[in-house]
Amino acid sequence: MKLLRVGPVGSERPALLDRDGTLRDLSGLITDVDGGLLADDSVLTRVREAAESGELPVLDAEGLRIGAPVGRIGKIVGIGLNYFGHAAEIGAEPPAEPILFLKAADTVVGPDDTVLIPRGSVKTDWEAELGVVIGSTARYLDSAVQGLAHVGGYVLVNDVSEREFQIERGGTWDKGKNCETFTPIGPWLLTADEVPNPQVLDVKLWVNGELQQDGNTSDQIFPVGEVVRYLSHFMTLYPGDVIVTGTPAGVAMGRPEPKPYLRAGDVVEVEIEGLGRQRQEFKGA
Repeated sequence: MKLLRVGPVGSERPALLDRDGTLRDLSGLITDVDGGLLADDSVLTRVREAAESGELPVLDAEGLRIGAPVGRIGKIVGIGLNYFGHAAEIGAEPPAEPILFLKAADTVVGPDDTVLIPRGSVKTDWEAELGVVIGSTARYLDSAVQGLAHVGGYVLVNDVSEREFQIERGGTWDKGKNCETFTPIGPWLLTADEVPNPQVLDVKLWVNGELQQDGNTSDQIFPVGEVVRYLSHFMTLYPGDVIVTGTPAGVAMGRPEPKPYLRAGDVVEVEIEGLGRQRQEFKGA
């Protein structure tokens, strides 16, 4: 299923995009698309049955804002340098273990919302990424197979990053990852049953219409199931938590000087096979 949240910021309501591409209202069945929904198989079954019946109310999509498809996110965990191609383009050795950082849930915006370039920023960068939404509580998992079994769905993410803040200002990566609006997610959450293999997905990103990233999740150093397993030994993952699994080659930081970092007025579009497309205009904060 393709699950969405639509409407004004702070007042989004749950929706579903059916197999014919018609937007349907779910607010009569559920209150939100969140961890509680993903963890409740009985409610998910009712939603599936309602979707298949074709009786859900139709929503007029014209002019309707699409919000982030997951509400009440507990935490966002980022995985750094998780593509062989990306590590190579910046001259880094592939890590022996996953590199972790955290993004605050209040950085999340909708897939087509404006993204703000921080004041004083000269190195704001793009990162097209596969996002994993946890569907059941994961702690001390034994295998990558178990890791995949705890995934509730997948989302498209742009892990916007300020490289000077991230790398040159001391401390942790979190400084360059947590500026406001730095985590566009969506347009929809695709339930895990519709993604039999998350390691075969094309990942693309354009800046001002020019293709910059053209990768595939098969290039991940640590695949999705292993990432979930690994994380479960350092933190408990709860339904609705989001893991941002890394970006393929093609970021501005990996380009020759002068590196084409983002400026106000730039337009970024992101797409992952099956997960839809985003479009963000960048403006000054």
